[in-house]
Amino acid sequence: MAEGLSVSLPLRIDTIDGAYGINKTFSQMASQNLRMVILTSPGERVMYPEFGVGIRSYLFEQNTPATLGTIRQRIIQQVSTYLPYIALINVNVGSPPIPGGLPGDTDNTRINISIRYSIPSLNIVSDLTIPVAL
Repeated sequence: MAEGLSVSLPLRIDTIDGAYGINKTFSQMASQNLRMVILTSPGERVMYPEFGVGIRSYLFEQNTPATLGTIRQRIIQQVSTYLPYIALINVNVGSPPIPGGLPGDTDNTRINISIRYSIPSLNIVSDLTIPVAL
């Protein structure tokens, strides 16, 4: 039987770990938990109706500084509530540059969520980037 900290999501067959892939480090598990907080919509998780940023709910919103600021604040609030062991160092929500475009041109149909975080009790610092198409 494979040993680890938690099941790796999305579920997948793993020939090494057995029936499912497993998170074997605290860094992998924290990254997965952070990703799940951002991708889960409020009301989607049983027994935790307010859990989740609900990034999909911003799918048809205008890509404005106000919207990006709202997403950023929602991430900060959700992490402090549901993942108190994670300390956010930097949360950047913005549009990526257009490949081959002029300097300063951004792709307003996409946002990148870039998070630098730490787990102070384990002395771990890591980065997570989630690209989102609006």
